[in-house]
Amino acid sequence: MSRYHPALSNSPRHAMNTTTDRFARQHDLVPRHLLESLTATVIGVGAIGRPVALQLAALGVHRLQLIDFDTVEPTNITSQGYHHADLGHAKVDATAREAQRIAPSLEVTTLADRFRPSRRCGDVVFCCVDSIQTRGTVWKSLQHRCRFWCDGRMRGEVLRILTVADPDSATLYAESLFPPATAQRGSCTGRSTLYAASVAAGLMLHQFVRWLRRQPFEPDLTLNLLANELTGSESHRASSAIRSNLVPLPSGK
Repeated sequence: MSRYHPALSNSPRHAMNTTTDRFARQHDLVPRHLLESLTATVIGVGAIGRPVALQLAALGVHRLQLIDFDTVEPTNITSQGYHHADLGHAKVDATAREAQRIAPSLEVTTLADRFRPSRRCGDVVFCCVDSIQTRGTVWKSLQHRCRFWCDGRMRGEVLRILTVADPDSATLYAESLFPPATAQRGSCTGRSTLYAASVAAGLMLHQFVRWLRRQPFEPDLTLNLLANELTGSESHRASSAIRSNLVPLPSGK
């Protein structure tokens, strides 16, 4: 069993493994120079949004905007990764503090309020809200005002990541905004774990980095942790076609 000895951390052997460039291990993976001009907005810093914000800080974004009206409660410690000391504080403020602990030079702006259509947002938007109605409202407002959009959804251990960065993916995303009346009861993160939320956040950041690298991204990705199944947009299109054939559509649709 190995133990940590502070004295050893200053030895020549340990000094060989240190570097002043914290981005050294991602140089070949993340085009850091493209992050400099971007402002990333995270709407909803709960189960998925908080790890998204912290991963963005670690990734190297220069400007981060956080929007959420909620405050930290005890269940958020287990399912969202907040600290006991954060209880009662606005989620945006608690997340901003943690993000700046990771990246002290990070410029963070917070809005402890619900999303408003008149609000200015960044060119990159991560939608991490917990209702389909709110998603529809935010999308309607921002669909023509951002360059990259990523929506993270979670129901227990089933994760769905929808990404928009071109007209085709925008059309596909619009199809995912089903009427609120047909949604399951409760928020989409009403049953959640921190490990599942962290996986969802990682998948969202991966789509973002693929977009930065100008590589093909997956517009609709679902990961079922229980079944060990990963499906993409083609599978979703096939399922939609089957449902359309089985269920008559209202006239005029």
